[in-house]
Amino acid sequence: VLKRPGMSFKMACSLSLNNLMTKKARTFLTSFAGSIGIIGIALIMSLSHGMQSYIDQMENDTMASYPIEIQANSSDMSTLMTTMMGMKKKTEEHTDSKIYSRPYVEDVLESLSSSKKNNLSAFKSYIESSKGKEFRKTAKAIEYDYNLNLQVYNENTDSGLVQVSPNGLLDKLGMSDMMSIQSQFMDSSAMTNDQVWLSLPESKKLRDDEYQLVEGKWPTNYNEVALEVDENNEITDYALYSLGLLDQDELVKNYQKILNGETDKISKTNLESYSVDDILNLKFRLVLNSDLYQKVNGLWINQSENELYMKDVVSKSPEIKVVGIIKPSESTVSQPTMGGVYYTKAMEEYVTSKTENAQIVKEQKTNPNINIFTQTEFASGQKMSMSNLTNEQMMQLSSMSQEELMNYMNTYNENINATYDSNLTKLGVVDYSNPTKISLYASSFDGKEKLGDLITSYNKKQTKSNVITYNDFIGTMLSSVTSVVNIISYVLIAFVSVSLIVSSIMIGIITYISVLERTKEIGILRSIGASKKDITRVFNAETFIIGLISGVLGILITLVLNVPISVVVENMTGVSHIAKLPVNGAVFLIFIDLVLTILAGLIPSKIASKKDPVEALRSE
Repeated sequence: VLKRPGMSFKMACSLSLNNLMTKKARTFLTSFAGSIGIIGIALIMSLSHGMQSYIDQMENDTMASYPIEIQANSSDMSTLMTTMMGMKKKTEEHTDSKIYSRPYVEDVLESLSSSKKNNLSAFKSYIESSKGKEFRKTAKAIEYDYNLNLQVYNENTDSGLVQVSPNGLLDKLGMSDMMSIQSQFMDSSAMTNDQVWLSLPESKKLRDDEYQLVEGKWPTNYNEVALEVDENNEITDYALYSLGLLDQDELVKNYQKILNGETDKISKTNLESYSVDDILNLKFRLVLNSDLYQKVNGLWINQSENELYMKDVVSKSPEIKVVGIIKPSESTVSQPTMGGVYYTKAMEEYVTSKTENAQIVKEQKTNPNINIFTQTEFASGQKMSMSNLTNEQMMQLSSMSQEELMNYMNTYNENINATYDSNLTKLGVVDYSNPTKISLYASSFDGKEKLGDLITSYNKKQTKSNVITYNDFIGTMLSSVTSVVNIISYVLIAFVSVSLIVSSIMIGIITYISVLERTKEIGILRSIGASKKDITRVFNAETFIIGLISGVLGILITLVLNVPISVVVENMTGVSHIAKLPVNGAVFLIFIDLVLTILAGLIPSKIASKKDPVEALRSE
């Protein structure tokens, strides 16, 4: 049986390639024109991929600086910010000419008052138990904060005794109330934090991710700290004033001159550089919170405003040494730093252990129903007056000096609404089973999302009182940026895709012209036994070759253009390698180009297959 002759796709490609090679210039121009759409889409894809890679890197790098923070008291800050920015949805439209009031202050107060108390004690127990192993496995580090205000002083200054922690600079300037109000509406980032005595991460991995050692050594003991500078080895004058390295009294005088409008009389501060030895010779004094109170005639008095008393207490307190200089790690997109001193967990543990043995703490724990500062029951709420004093108290007060009496009255009135727990907190007692903040650090953005899912899963298993709420501003912001970049990329690709379709139609027209030019060749092929399917295959092979050449050419041109584009963007923004075409994207674009060109050539190839062989042979 004779087998019907046929033409393989390989032979069809060979015939088409020979034909294309006889018209090299037209083939190149056709392929180049067909590649324009590919170039446009590939460039957008390169920039989108590079931008997404940069965002992903930024997301991953900011995980150390912006963890998931769960505060003991959590407010719906998103609702608060919406209200404050005037973005709250209008309830109704007014069509008459009357003037209506719109709630603003009430909405802000409602948002602030709707804070929820998180049961961090139960949540910490869960994390540390076998049930919370997924939290420990997913998180790069878990840090616990406690409501402990360390009392640190610098006695070797031109301004006398300077309180470093809590920062006393704003009190001297009269700005502490303003900063306190501001902190109600802002997060606890370094941009709004006025403190310069800060804690190093307890996790060594997290510490090494966030900071790098410049000089000296890492602090390990309770009496060792490190001073932080920025990436340029600089520290702000705010930190220098707060640490007592610059004259605070001079700053206060300048500030008063500004308030009085005497700007021409402001004295310029000579900022100077410091040697490594200067920094490593810095010393501070660590005072126990309980040491701020002195027992006078059986009554505990706050002596923090008594200069002579404080100088004596400070001089007898443990000395703290700066043993290292650190700065933010280069691999971390850190929040701006003002500089400051960083202490270890060992200092916190030292203070809490010493505080437990303080006399005032022992007395308060022995009498949990009596306010140690007022000698009355808790929640009595009675301001101090001669009418509500016992005879014993009156005798105690009568033997005090005028200064001691004033200090006691201030101490009494400051603590009339205190509770047993608030008194212990004020004295520096820490309950390690009940943190005030839990920070969950992730090593990637996906890890951060998983931690959020784990919190959701935890909440489903808890009673209403144990449900955890938190606000993740950074995660929301970065997710929004990613969405915006994707939307812009999709819109641009949609526009550029028009040129890809146009170029495919053009290839179809060129193929039809090729059919007209090769009519006699079609007649010859049909006369020697080629079927209609074989003729279709020949012209399909031609569009396949043109599509392949245009796709590869478009990718190569894109790779070349990505180099100057990345250089220009780096010079303008400092972001390097912003134009990067992903391999899978390049393969996908070549495949799409092949499909479109083959589809565009189907009609011309069908026309070629239907030509009468006799008529084709007669054509000139």
